[in-house]
Amino acid sequence: MNPAPLSPRGRSAALKRMANQHLDVLVIGGGVVGSGAALDAATRGLAVGLVEARDFASGTSSRSSKLIHGGLRYLEMMDFRLVAEALKERGLLMQRLAPHLVRPVPFLYPLTGRGWERWYAGSGVALYDAMSKASGYGDGVPLHKHLTRRGARKAFPSLRKDALVGAIRYYDAQVDDARHTMFLARTAATYGAAVASRTRVLGLIKESERVVGAEVIDLETGNRFEIRASQVINATGVWTDETQGMARERGQFKVRASKGIHLVVPRDRIRGEAGLILRTETSVLFVIPWKRHWIIGTTDTEWELSKDHPAASSSDIDYLLDNVNKVLEVPLTRDDVEGVFAGLRPLLAGESAATSKLSREHAVAHSVPGLVVVAGGKYTTYRVMAADAVDEAVHGLESVLGRKVGECVTERIPLVGADGYQALWNQRRTLATQSGLAVNRIEHLLERYGSLVLEVLDLIAAEPDLAEPLPGAEDYLQVEAVYAVTHEGARHLDDVLTRRMRISFETFDRGVAAAPHVADLVRGYLGWDADQREREVQHYLKRVEAERESQRQPDDHTADAARKGAPDVVPVSRIAESLESMEVLEAP
Repeated sequence: MNPAPLSPRGRSAALKRMANQHLDVLVIGGGVVGSGAALDAATRGLAVGLVEARDFASGTSSRSSKLIHGGLRYLEMMDFRLVAEALKERGLLMQRLAPHLVRPVPFLYPLTGRGWERWYAGSGVALYDAMSKASGYGDGVPLHKHLTRRGARKAFPSLRKDALVGAIRYYDAQVDDARHTMFLARTAATYGAAVASRTRVLGLIKESERVVGAEVIDLETGNRFEIRASQVINATGVWTDETQGMARERGQFKVRASKGIHLVVPRDRIRGEAGLILRTETSVLFVIPWKRHWIIGTTDTEWELSKDHPAASSSDIDYLLDNVNKVLEVPLTRDDVEGVFAGLRPLLAGESAATSKLSREHAVAHSVPGLVVVAGGKYTTYRVMAADAVDEAVHGLESVLGRKVGECVTERIPLVGADGYQALWNQRRTLATQSGLAVNRIEHLLERYGSLVLEVLDLIAAEPDLAEPLPGAEDYLQVEAVYAVTHEGARHLDDVLTRRMRISFETFDRGVAAAPHVADLVRGYLGWDADQREREVQHYLKRVEAERESQRQPDDHTADAARKGAPDVVPVSRIAESLESMEVLEAP
């Protein structure tokens, strides 16, 4: 199938379709579970709509540890079913569904005791590997290996000699979560779903105590309209309770938010060929290789403040630095931190006050006729959560449709960009010669776009200047900013710098230097006049400064107040009027 672009024109058509067509399923929430549910429902032959209040993955799904993993620590909790499920999903993503986005990453687990610890930890990791192989999707993931202290320090020279007596090396997988979620939404659109970001649900429509749709507002134009659907799926993560409240009914479960923050430091600050997994007093700490950077995280603390923009405080940053410095020969300082990002985990509320002990299982409920709620879970098992939510919706659909709805098939549906990826990877030197780009640039593009790299190279062929590095963020090419708005659904400068590209946390200035250049590159495709272009840049600069100020505050409350100093971007008005004349500006 030809991949559907998430373009301005495509968004306009999707909104028109949702306003005029009675849908089988309307999904609220463009995170990984909501986007996965839209893909699942569309590939069962249902008429599907997906709406997201901000940008795809703008909440939890862009602020994770960027790992696709079975959850090694859940073995210690005896949650074998969850680990087995997650390991199967890890293998599916690497081998079939998204090999262009998900790839293996090695970790060292340092051993600090003698004898019993190596046996205990080694048994757990051996079971982890065995469960991976038993899933039928363990190929391509190397088995664990025991290392001496010398072997561990050879693989990770920055480890202090007195921080370990040996180590175990094992493998998990890594993903750019925001891009993967966007690819899910784009794949759903390719299979016929109507997909629109910046479309906020104002309320649920009920008739005779049944939910029959939602009233929404297009935040880009201010237009309000109704979307009618036989079933509505609430996949709003940490906002689940608020969305459930629109039905004026009590939900069957509650969702609590746990804050996790991550630091990003340059790769040269830590010498190592693998990641680290460390135990702390309250959580598990990861040091994760991320291209030319390291990601260090995470915290695990209860959060009851702003869900839109969770803030990292000075004490959060100190906690991570203090714990990672316990094992590093050369301690990290605040000056080494390039970027910081904070996210909220949606946890099913339990009796324990400690959020790290709340369930990572997910739950699905048909708490109100016509409304399915899905919550909890972990990023890796999004596909299972989505399938369970759609299964529940189908129970209420088949009597309305008068036919049997097919079973879930997403286990066999690669995301756009997956088909042909391996062949193009093998041909990367040929692509470099044909395009005039260096081989390492082609590799960078292949790992971000998969086989859709051909669309990116077509844009360069039409406008060769787009092959130049992006000023202020030279790891990226200018074409990537353009492609973000013509094909990947980015609507605002923040969408491009923060989620389509990760400039907002991969540069010391947080993308300030790149912001005006990106705004100039995309403004024509999005119909911005000079005033809107300036608003976009100023909003981004204020957001960066508000985040920096929040990270200087001592606690959650003061950090939250500082982060609220930068409101969300003011959308373009009259954008609908300009879409009709944008045919020339739309990329092919």
